[in-house]
Amino acid sequence: MPDASAADAALATYPLLEQIQDPADLRSMSSEQLKELAAELRAFLIDSVSRTGGHLAAGLGVVELTVAIHHVFDTPHDRLVWDVGHQAYPHKILTGRRDRMHRMRMKGGLSGFPKRSESRYDTFGVGHSSTSISAALGMSIAARVKGEQRQVIAVIGDGSLGAGMAFEALNHGGPLDPDLLVILNDNEMSISPPVGAISRHLSRLLSSRVYTSVREGSKTALRSMPHLRHLVGRWEEHMKGMVMPSTMFEEMGFNYIGPIDGHDMDDLVATLNNMKAMPGPRFLHVSTQKGRGYEPAEGQPVQFHGVTPFDSKTGRMHKKAGGKTYTQIFGDWLCEAAEKEPRLLAITPAMREGSGMVAFSERFPERYFDVGIAEQHAVTLAAGMACEGMKPVVAIYSTFLQRAYDQLVHDVCLQRLDVTFAVDRAGLVGADGATHAGSFDLSYGRPLPNLVIMAPADENECRRMLQTALEHPGPAMVRYPRGCGPGVEIDPSAPVLAIGEGEILRQGEHVALLGFGSRVAPALEVGEEINATVANMRFVKPLDERLILELADQHQLLITIEENVIAGGAGSAVSELLSAHGLAVRCVHLGLPDVCQEQASHGEQLHVCGLDAPGIRDAVLSEMADMGLDPSLKPALAQGQV
Repeated sequence: MPDASAADAALATYPLLEQIQDPADLRSMSSEQLKELAAELRAFLIDSVSRTGGHLAAGLGVVELTVAIHHVFDTPHDRLVWDVGHQAYPHKILTGRRDRMHRMRMKGGLSGFPKRSESRYDTFGVGHSSTSISAALGMSIAARVKGEQRQVIAVIGDGSLGAGMAFEALNHGGPLDPDLLVILNDNEMSISPPVGAISRHLSRLLSSRVYTSVREGSKTALRSMPHLRHLVGRWEEHMKGMVMPSTMFEEMGFNYIGPIDGHDMDDLVATLNNMKAMPGPRFLHVSTQKGRGYEPAEGQPVQFHGVTPFDSKTGRMHKKAGGKTYTQIFGDWLCEAAEKEPRLLAITPAMREGSGMVAFSERFPERYFDVGIAEQHAVTLAAGMACEGMKPVVAIYSTFLQRAYDQLVHDVCLQRLDVTFAVDRAGLVGADGATHAGSFDLSYGRPLPNLVIMAPADENECRRMLQTALEHPGPAMVRYPRGCGPGVEIDPSAPVLAIGEGEILRQGEHVALLGFGSRVAPALEVGEEINATVANMRFVKPLDERLILELADQHQLLITIEENVIAGGAGSAVSELLSAHGLAVRCVHLGLPDVCQEQASHGEQLHVCGLDAPGIRDAVLSEMADMGLDPSLKPALAQGQV
């Protein structure tokens, strides 16, 4: 783990950066000083993230843009909203958090994303994509209503701009004439041709005071002559048509400028100063290179998007110990299942690498569909495929499926369509923290008619459940955690599971531990220590009602254990069943508490929530003592004698 002394020692090599305590210190800097600062900032970022891990390539691509924005605008009075936040590390460094970067994404340390409670410079908490324009528009409207003069800037990437929410905000915002600047950070060159001298010259021309004055003066003059009012739009299109094509952003009411080189500090500062003086909604298109200034990241921007600690000199990442992750198990299964099932189609909302679909996309390109950051579309696309007899598999993170809840309800479950949901990152996710925790999928999935919900206890069971979901003629969800399982060997020939059937793993006395998914392994560990019955429930919906009623009849205390919020989760389903049958057996639920989970290691998070083996054991023994069940076990365990 990196320590503060290492970070402090590194500061000696960044003399200009060390002088920056907040963005106000940038505003008196010369052009050459800004360029030097950007170089130091980039070097510091590489060194810092190499020690802690985190998001790197996106931040390297916006170093100059970040410096320029804070130089030109009066943040935090002027509001700056970052989209997603992967690119916000340079922003954190320049806004008084440089000396805390050594604790990035650790318990009690800096969040990996902008966070309102962390800094007044983080005006909006992010982590999911495509929210920046909506939030910034809301801030601009609020400033107008309150009579406050301030600039509002939203920085959004080309990937995030493809999502529907971003266009909804642009469509709504343009006609309102807000004092809003949207900056498109285009790091894939996916919209416009490469930046050149002519494009740079025209961008600066179009953002100049001369052009703005002529434009506004001419429009005012034309408006005074009603019979010529129709010429206003034609005049402006003619003037811009001489130098660049009109764009969809102009049609939505934004004054479009760009593209400009996002690594040319002089152009960035000049253009931002010009656009700062413009009234109304403005749209600046900036071209950047992901991973800029660090050769390994420039060559492999996807691999260096999110990194583990690495050797900053070579770019070689430190490997994590352990076997196959659940994500890799899904990826292997997907390819093998596609070999046998020609109707299988795979969908991802811009998470090919994260969801383990690289091999499938290469082997079955005609059956692979990356829809971009468009979770709602992904789910309804799958529904349409299922209507035509196909077997779509939607690979999606638990936290991102939340964005497509209406589509899950209305387009899939209501119509009982045959869609398989491979829900990754279910439960706690460690360093990514609250914005990415998959804490709620059992609670929001349980109420939906026709949806089968499964949670594997180990690697082999995950594979069996995926195949079970694929063969099930209706909507089915397999939710599995981030990282590796307990290390169970995978048997490709293992049969599919009977829907709604769990199993008893060990028979004990007095207490039954009902484990769901990732919490089965620690439940079994505790069961062995205290001689409790342990059940692997497997299915959250439908529950194995026969098994639960049997356990309730044979035991005095039931403990449900899940890596999901307690409210509405699997444990709630068990209590509902017991209540429906009029059974008064005591049932206690262990799960995630009613708080947003802050970043820490996965083990630290489980410990805080009482969901690791020691926490489960303490909770069970406390309940047993309250009920007078074998209280002598408690001191024996406390002395380490069991």
